[in-house]
Amino acid sequence: MSREPFSRPMRACVFALAAALSSGCDRSPEPKPSASSAPNPSTAGRPEVVKVALSARSSRPEAPRVVAVGDLHGDLEMARRVFRKAGAIDDKDAWIGGNLVLVQTGDAVDRGDDDRKILDLLEKLRVQAKAAGGELIAMVGNHELMNAARDFRYVTPGGFAAFADLDPHTGKPDDVEPKARGRAVAFSPGGAYALQLADHPVIVRVGDTVFVHGGVLPKHVSAGIDAINDGTRDWLLGKAAHPPDGVLADDGPVWTRLYSEGNPAEGTCEKLGRTLESLSAKRLVMGHTVQKGGINSACDGKAWRIDVGLSRYYGGPVQALEIRGGTATVLKE
Repeated sequence: MSREPFSRPMRACVFALAAALSSGCDRSPEPKPSASSAPNPSTAGRPEVVKVALSARSSRPEAPRVVAVGDLHGDLEMARRVFRKAGAIDDKDAWIGGNLVLVQTGDAVDRGDDDRKILDLLEKLRVQAKAAGGELIAMVGNHELMNAARDFRYVTPGGFAAFADLDPHTGKPDDVEPKARGRAVAFSPGGAYALQLADHPVIVRVGDTVFVHGGVLPKHVSAGIDAINDGTRDWLLGKAAHPPDGVLADDGPVWTRLYSEGNPAEGTCEKLGRTLESLSAKRLVMGHTVQKGGINSACDGKAWRIDVGLSRYYGGPVQALEIRGGTATVLKE
């Protein structure tokens, strides 16, 4: 949720699309356009929308009930409370959600002391949900990827201490201060918690809803949603030297606030509409930017902002977004 740009800016990658234009040489008079072939004033000048197919890694089928939870930021008690409100867990932190699909949109870490416990809980629930016919989809936010890049600006003393038991010499993280070595071992690509985060997507579609931490722009669709997810996964696994170009940029999918601040301009909403159309979706659900008035929507229900500051650091309320039968409802404690 931090506003500071990423500490190691990534080089932007420009994607150009070429359209082949042809012209005829027939000198005969052109026929007058019929009413059916006349341009539609409402669509004239709009870029053509190209539908994009997503692999099973980036897409899930429609589910009877989906609940989305925003940023948790190291507060285990608030995480438990919102998961219970969602009907996902009991008072012993065991999965009771059945076929529920629970989406946590990233930034489970930093700003609080419990981030290791939260990551462990998410992994336990992922296994239990799958066994019950449901799914827990934990996503990466900018803070997870910052930790993978050893950017520890927002780690609390308790957050460092929680990982102190890890071997400080594994991976030889000599470029960090001693108190951070255990955390560096855990989150550096190839480390135990980086391997866990590798299974957390950057962007995912469930039915007709797209989930992301920051936002999805047309350029991300052009770059390829699968390529973004797979490339980030490979980096966290230690198979790639860096994440895909643009993922960590200010306008990347874990950093952009284009749809989540204030009332987006009409042009911005049109851009979102085209993006969703290309992904065969109706709405985008995102965290990253605290909404002081609670969960809300913009762009005629196409944008849902669900980061309510759900942690001691921000003091926000317990809220989640339920999507059932195509209808989005705010759940409140």
